[in-house]
Parts: sequence; structure tokens; C-alpha cells
Amino acid sequence: MKLKRVAVTVILVVMGTTTVLSQECLSDSLRINCYLWEGATQELCEAKGCTWCPSSMDELAPSCYLPPNYGYNIDGPISEIPEGGYRINLKRSPASNISYVGADSEEISTFFYFDSDERLRIKITDNTDRFEVPLEIKPPANPGGENPQYRIEFTNNPVFSFKVIRVSSGAAVFDTSLGGLTFANQFIQIVNKVPSTNGYGIGENEQLSYRHDFSKWQVFPIYTKDDAPLGNKNVYGAHPTYTMVEPDGSTHTILFLNSNAQEFLLTPAPSYTYRTTGGLLDIYIFMGPTPEEAVGQYHQAVGPQPIPAYWSLGFNLCRWNYNSIGNMNATIERTREAGIPQDVQFGDLDIMFDWLTFTYDSNATYNNFSGLPEFIRELKTRGIHFIQSVNAQISSEERRLPWYEPLRLGHEMDVWVKRPNGTPSTGTLWPGGEHEGWDKPAGPGFGGPVHFTDFSRPSAIEWWRIICAQYRDVLDWDGLWLDMNEPASWVSGDVVGCADNLINHPPYTPGITNNISDLTICPDHVQDYGILYNTHSLYGWSQARGSFEAIKPLFGTNRTFQLSRSTFPGSGQWAAHWLGDNFSTWGNLASSLIGIMGFNLFGTPQSGVDICGFYGRPSEELCTRWLQVGAFYPYSRNHNVRSTSEFDQDPASWSEASRNSTREALMIRYTILPYMYNLFYIHRVRGGTVMRALWAEFPGDQVALGVDTQFLIGPAFLVSPVLTEGATEVEAYFPEGSRWFAYRNGAEIEEAGSVILTAPFGVINLHVRGGYILPTQEPALNTMLSRQNAFGLIVALDGSYAARGEMYWDDGVTHEVQDEGVYFRSTLLYIDGNLTQTVVNDAYQGISGLEMDSIRLFGAPSIISTILLNGEEHTDFEIHLPGNELRVHNLNIPVNSNYMITFLP
Repeated sequence: MKLKRVAVTVILVVMGTTTVLSQECLSDSLRINCYLWEGATQELCEAKGCTWCPSSMDELAPSCYLPPNYGYNIDGPISEIPEGGYRINLKRSPASNISYVGADSEEISTFFYFDSDERLRIKITDNTDRFEVPLEIKPPANPGGENPQYRIEFTNNPVFSFKVIRVSSGAAVFDTSLGGLTFANQFIQIVNKVPSTNGYGIGENEQLSYRHDFSKWQVFPIYTKDDAPLGNKNVYGAHPTYTMVEPDGSTHTILFLNSNAQEFLLTPAPSYTYRTTGGLLDIYIFMGPTPEEAVGQYHQAVGPQPIPAYWSLGFNLCRWNYNSIGNMNATIERTREAGIPQDVQFGDLDIMFDWLTFTYDSNATYNNFSGLPEFIRELKTRGIHFIQSVNAQISSEERRLPWYEPLRLGHEMDVWVKRPNGTPSTGTLWPGGEHEGWDKPAGPGFGGPVHFTDFSRPSAIEWWRIICAQYRDVLDWDGLWLDMNEPASWVSGDVVGCADNLINHPPYTPGITNNISDLTICPDHVQDYGILYNTHSLYGWSQARGSFEAIKPLFGTNRTFQLSRSTFPGSGQWAAHWLGDNFSTWGNLASSLIGIMGFNLFGTPQSGVDICGFYGRPSEELCTRWLQVGAFYPYSRNHNVRSTSEFDQDPASWSEASRNSTREALMIRYTILPYMYNLFYIHRVRGGTVMRALWAEFPGDQVALGVDTQFLIGPAFLVSPVLTEGATEVEAYFPEGSRWFAYRNGAEIEEAGSVILTAPFGVINLHVRGGYILPTQEPALNTMLSRQNAFGLIVALDGSYAARGEMYWDDGVTHEVQDEGVYFRSTLLYIDGNLTQTVVNDAYQGISGLEMDSIRLFGAPSIISTILLNGEEHTDFEIHLPGNELRVHNLNIPVNSNYMITFLP
């Protein structure tokens, strides 16, 4: 037994059952819907055995709701399990004669696994062979067991429920006392009454506020789908996880590890009602207690993102509709001439022959990309990397044989998703669309037939490796853009339709757009993982994993880059993410902050959006403001759709004032890249976010909990963008307890709270938090050049005139170099007027010869008159007004050395 290792208090409140129930109407906010379809009437409700009572105040509350004796009762003794924890067998309550969809399990079991002091796993199953997500949950870094942060209470009155309670505060982080537990073959439900309304996460969708609104009975459906983000509807990714800040500021993260079609209903109780159409309940609770600790524990469990290739953190350019090398190069050249940095150029569908993935239009049949291999090689000499779009949907037209190798070899190696009869699933997508012209839009009825790669099949990963290697022999790409991998199709189900059965037409469908076969594969089609009914939302996840495994050998020890549209917990291990086909609107600009902060919670910190919008034509003002804030996304890319061919929206295509604004913002990005890079290192080794909301640092600040129009990069770099048309000022919030300094001149914010900041057309407001030291580097037109430049420090002092920081540096290209220890790392400390660097690891030889040359000191208690460098006076410095910022130059210190700099009044 491992039970003693985790000293969890278990309180069995009541044994036995109670059947005497009140007939009074239940409070609106506490009701659990008993009739999930439209058109509920008293007759239908009572015929189902439910309780009918018209809602008294809240018109959104259900009038037909579950009685309190609905659910399961404890059946037999509670037993300890060898892994450490408890098993509780449950039997359906005799008084519970209600069934949502039929096929309810009469007997189920609940398992509580005490994984560590900070992590609890709860698994509820009917003990049959049900689908489980094939994601490896990593063991906790610190199993512990001496000081668990949680205890558990069970009750059996009138039915079984449990609470997971934080020991330090008594807050119930998971509380099923509202009832509603259901376990049927195609309908599973659990209701969690939550300790506060400060919930964040659940996706993928377009949320209009970062903090969840529990007052509206709103539904967040989850089922991956190719659809432009618009409100709560389900789109590209599936992330059944949320993070909640409790009343005392303690924070937890919860994962419902399930890949079936599912939904979260938010109610005013407040509660999350979680429903899924299959699998089982596999719930992980990460106790934190700080926001970054809770999120970091989740990241470490599902798998953090590796440290990205340094060049991928530079500015990326893309467009669907260059149509020729000439147009692509003209965009690159005007970007360079404007002094705007660029590290990555993308190739989209227009470089392909007839939109066939793994091709390029070498003969200028449709677009002029002859000479593309030579052009890509030439770009690399300038320090610009090349990423190419690929799809997992492969043209299946026999006319393409034998010359189209992906199809020929795919048949030979048997790599396709299958119909139940064993023939390949067939949908429609891009291939063949180019020759049809643009007299009709892309979508149903457009393009040609395709098969779908089954990335759960080992032969498919080997096939992908072969095809990618052949493609890279032609085009020397540096990474892949995995698009349309929800998986998308322009015919619903299959070109021959879907069978009429309960898999393709389940008795209950969560609040997703249309149905579960809409513009995708039939749910009863088969992968090696199982039927798509269970695995659909894993498709992009499996492609990212399989593709990463396949192309990694092509790059030897070097990092590559993948950008995936469809994601699932753990996808960040193999791919970055962008938020899909957004719109050129001010609303989408504002919601981009929420979406990217959400994906940082989900474990893909290198996330961004199509800057300036994918669909529609942005005004210069909108695009300029978007480029300003997009310069500080963890992943920064400008991209737009083909149908906007009459205009350009790349940053160099606008007026001089706009170009100057973008150049300044991106040069600041490149300046602070060493600081951002260190955050990615921290994420890799400990978990945690790169882009975060103010509440992640100030969870006890009631105002900060609702702020989603600003964001932090790490703990110390605050971005306050303009998000509304015509605005020349912004209302920014500065939490108490920290000093805040303007990035450009070091001027201190005089009072905490809401402050009106001026924001003329070319300016984005940026502030540095006191108490932190940020490593910087002189910027350049790309990272190949900037990495050769001198380093610097921004030292922002807190109220005690102290600051801390750290620096991480490696070659920027070697995969998982931190595991081998071949990197540089140091700690930085300013206290009592002394700034010291202490080298922790100095195994990266490439840092030798680089210097730490400059310091910007914010918030010194008095004017500095003397500086000593390792005891020797240094005279090259000056004070800059209006912020009394001290700027020190020409220090010429080897960056990998221990040093002390003393600042004297």
C-alpha cells in the first residue's frame, strides 16, 4: 500500500440513503437540466420522471430539472488501492428512474489516485473496455506525500457526491454536491460547483472576456472543426481544461481528459456542468497554489513545449496569393528597406501545383514559382527561414498516378483512415481547385477528392518521413505548417455519405455547430486508435506528434518548427499554434489577447494570430495597432487570405508613419527576445506561461482578475495596447504592490490603479515591473544578425530598491540542449546598490566573445554619481529625463563572467 505516503484526510459524512425529499421548487441557480432538447413542457418533463417548476427569476434556468435523488449510491465498502488512494463502487440509485439517452450503467466505480501533494486524479468508469485518450500523462516531478494540499469528503445523502478541499483554506476546488452524475454509453455528465467565478480557459473558441461569465448559462462546446472563430462555437482545437482563482488567491487547474464531443455549461451556482458523449471521466486536479504553479503542474503533466528555435521567435511573414516569386521577394525587400525585421517567410497554397500538397508549381502552370528552390537557398543566406504549408488530406484522383508520389506510396504503405468496410475514407478539399479558377468560393462542391492520413498508424509516420524527405530534397524548408487538420473536408462525412447508426447520429450532440460529421469524416470510420467517434478531436494532435517524429531525423540534432491549427492537450510538445482564420475587425484584435493567453494556459505558449486579420480588409489604423500589439505575441506572424488580392497588408505596405510604428515595436521585440527566450526555457523545465494576464501575478487583486485588455510577457513586461478604433489613449491598470516604469524612458507610474495613458497613432504603451532584471540584446533585421550583438540589462527596482532576474542562452538551434547541459545560465541580483551576475552553467562555448555592454536602471533611490565595475570606476553613463533613468554604456563585460557593478549616489 502507498496510502500512507499521501496523508489525505477522508471524511465519510453519511452512509446509507435518504428518499424523503422536499417538494419545494429548487433555486434557479442550483438546477441541473433534465431535458436537454428544445421544447421542454411539463408533460414531457414529468413523463421523463423529472421535476417541473417554472424558473422564478432567471429565464435561462431550466424549468425541467433533476430531482435530488438522481444519481448513484455507494455499494459496499470503500477500499484502498495499491497506487495510493481509494476505490468506491457505486450503484444506480433505486429512486433514480430517469435516463437522458438510455443505456445507463447500473454499476460504476470512482477511483481517487493521490499522485502527489499537488496532484489528484479522479477516474470514473463502468469498468468495461471504453476508449481512453492515448496521451501519456507524465509522473509528477515531486511525488511528495508528506504535505498534501487537498483532502476529500464523501457523502451518500441522498446520493453519492464528493468534495476535494484545499487544506489551507477549506475551499472546495471540486464539489459534486449539486448532483447530476450520469454514466451512460453515449452520455456522461458530472457537475462541479466551483469556489469562485474567476475561471479561465476551455477551448477552442472565441471568448469575449477572459474571465468566464457564469451568469448567462452559456455553453462552451468542444469538438475540433474547420470554422472561423466567432463567439462560443467550437473551432479548431479541443482543450477541456480550466484554471480557477479561489477567493483567497490560491489557484488550481483541472483537466477533463476526454476526446469525444463534449461541452461545458456555466451556471450561476456557480458551476461547470461537464458532458461528454463517450469515453469516461478522467479528471486531473493540479493544486498550485500560485497561478503559475497550477498551470505549470498541468504543463508538466501533459508535456511542455520544447524551447523553440530562436529564429522562430522572430517576425514571420505569410500570404496566400503571392502568386509568384517576384511578388514574394518584393514583399521581403520592401520589409527590409523599411528597416522592419523578418526571420521567417511562409509558402502557402499558391506555390503548389494545382493545390497538391508536397508540390510546387515549377513550370508556372498556374503561378510562377519556377526557381523556388534556388530562391529559398538565397533567403537563407540573408537569415530568413522558409516554412511550407502541407495538408494531411491527399488527392485521391487516379489521374494523378503514377507521378504523384504521396498518393502512390500512400496506397502501397496503407496509410489512410478507413471506412468500416476497409476502403479509404474519401472527402473533398483543395486539390484540383486551382484549375477551377475563382468563379466560386472554396468550400462544399469545390476542389477534388482526398484521402485522410491516419497518423495513429506507424506506417503512416514512416510514409510521411519519406515524403517529407523527398520534398525537402526539392525545397529546403525549415519547418511545416500543418493546416486543415481538424480534419477538414468540404463534404460532410464521406463522398458516399455516412451510415445511419447511433455512432454517426448519437442520441445527444453537445452544442457544437451542426453535427459531428459536418464537414469532416464519418464518426464510424476507423483509425488505428479506434473509431473517429472517439478520436476525431485527436486528429491534429496525432498529426503534430507523427509529423514531428517523422521530420526530426531530417534535421539531425537541430530544432525544426511546426505550426498546427488543430490542437489537444499535449500538442505543444510538437507544434506551435495560431488561432486560425480570424477577421480584420477591432473585435478580433481584442479577442486575440484572450485567445493567446488561453493557449498559454493550455500548454502551447508559442501561440499567435494572423496579425491584421485573415479575412477582410483592415484599415491602416487597425493594421497598425494590430502590428504594434502583435510584435509582442509569443508567436508573431502577419498573414491574409487570397480573396484580398487587391491589396497588401504586410507591414511595409502602409504609410511611413505606420512603417515607423511597426519597426519600433518589432525592434523592441527583438531587444527583449533574450528575456522572452528565458521564459520558454522556464516553461520547458518547470511549466508556466510566456504571455499571461495580470491575475497570474496578482491573484488577490479583484480588479486584475477581470483585466483582459492588457497582458504581461512573463512577470515583468506589461503591454497595454489600443484595441478600439479612433482611440488615442488607453485606460491601463497597474496593480498595487509593484512599481511600474515606462519602457521607453523609465518614468514611474505615480499611483497604482487605473491610469489614462496617451497613445498616439504610432505608440503602444509598454511598462517594466519593478523588482525584475530583464536581459536584452541589440536588435537587428533578423536573429542571425542580432545574436551576434552585445547584450544589455534593464534593471527595474522595487520598493526595497532590489531586483532579480536570470538569463538563459544556447545556440538557438540544437534540440533539447538543456537535457545535455550545453547552455549558459546565470542569476542576476541587484541589492544595496550592487548588481551581480552569478554564472550557474557555462557549457555553451558560443557565448564566448559576446559582451554585456549596457544597463538601463529604473527607480534608483537617488541620482547615481559613481559606478564601479568590479571595483574599477566606469564613467560612461548619463541620466535621462523625465524618468531619471540611468543609462550605462560600453561596459564590455564578457557576458559569461561573474561580475559586480556598484552604483553610488
